[in-house]
Amino acid sequence: MWTALAAVVVLLACGLPAALVAGERGSTGPAVAAVEPATVVARQFAERVDAQLDRQSAALLRGDRAGWLAVAEPGVHAELRRRFAALRALRVTGWQARPDGLPTPVEGRPGEWRVMVEFRYCFAVPDCRTSPVLTATRWRDATQPRLLAVEPSASRSAGTRPWEVSDLVVAVGERTVVATTPAQRKRLPDLLARAESAARIADTYAVDGRTPDRYRIFHAGPAEWKRWYGGGRPRWTAGYAVTVGGGHHEVVLNADSVTGTGLDDLLRHELTHAATMPDVGYPGARAWWLVEGLAEYAGVDGRPVERYDGLADVRRLVTGDWSGRLDRLAPAGSAPADRVSGSYGVAYLAVQHLVDRFGIERLLALFRVVAHEGRSLDEAADEVFDTPWSVLHDECVAYARSLTG
Repeated sequence: MWTALAAVVVLLACGLPAALVAGERGSTGPAVAAVEPATVVARQFAERVDAQLDRQSAALLRGDRAGWLAVAEPGVHAELRRRFAALRALRVTGWQARPDGLPTPVEGRPGEWRVMVEFRYCFAVPDCRTSPVLTATRWRDATQPRLLAVEPSASRSAGTRPWEVSDLVVAVGERTVVATTPAQRKRLPDLLARAESAARIADTYAVDGRTPDRYRIFHAGPAEWKRWYGGGRPRWTAGYAVTVGGGHHEVVLNADSVTGTGLDDLLRHELTHAATMPDVGYPGARAWWLVEGLAEYAGVDGRPVERYDGLADVRRLVTGDWSGRLDRLAPAGSAPADRVSGSYGVAYLAVQHLVDRFGIERLLALFRVVAHEGRSLDEAADEVFDTPWSVLHDECVAYARSLTG
């Protein structure tokens, strides 16, 4: 966000007491604070950087690589060429860039400035809501500022995006954009076909019928899995959906974790997150069972409960040391694989029970009240099901136990 020039407040003399009129003899009115010269210089430099960013943004959107590179020194051209290729492959349709806050001088480098820049992007769909990325850049002062360096995005922007740090090959379908690395290029046609099929399922779970404009899916090799969006995921994670702003949730798949039919289940699961999550993202650990249970329900895609792969792990969980509370079901990052599988299974069975009793539309209404409106399950159950949550909670747990007895 751009810090505007401070407005000078002018007190109009008409109708004001004489003591408050600027310039009046004996006036005791407050003086307008002077702006520090260094701040003026920083603001002026930011304005010139802003103009350069506008030129670069226009060049990207029209596919002009020379214009994209023109604002930068040769030392950063290789990095910018890679970003340009990745963004164009992703079919960038929206790109805006603005300085965020005031530039700061680089210590020991006269004439160089560090500028935080907010980039906002959109893929494949014209005029869609853009997602923000906050990035540190370095510029040299000149008649027209020259870009010297671009860093990966800051952590408060949900972590490093794939197009910031990786070469990408991309396939675009009617409902999805699927990207992977050149090393995984041969898998791209199959990934796109499976993603398109999963998207049609995920669309049916969109809260209030508001489907994503396009699902964004990034297929990560081993190195990329550790780097994209900050890495650091629990070792049992096969995929995840990350909230990136503008109403978008980008999906990442671990190339080494799931293949075959398991990939179809995973895609339905993760795309359902993208279709159902609120703009602000994950609603908290107490609703974990509802968020993951709905995604598992979509992943199963109507298969009989008895064929659910995780029933054996559910049995171990419900007969073990689990407290029996759905709001304490979320596994720790260090949890063993069977504990994770059992937790997801219980969450799925709880949602399955509620759907069996009330139907999917009312289950989605419950999800909206809890995840989007931030209200308690007690309120939501009373409003949506006209039944106390304490009663439904115990029914859900009993249902899970009954299938594993």
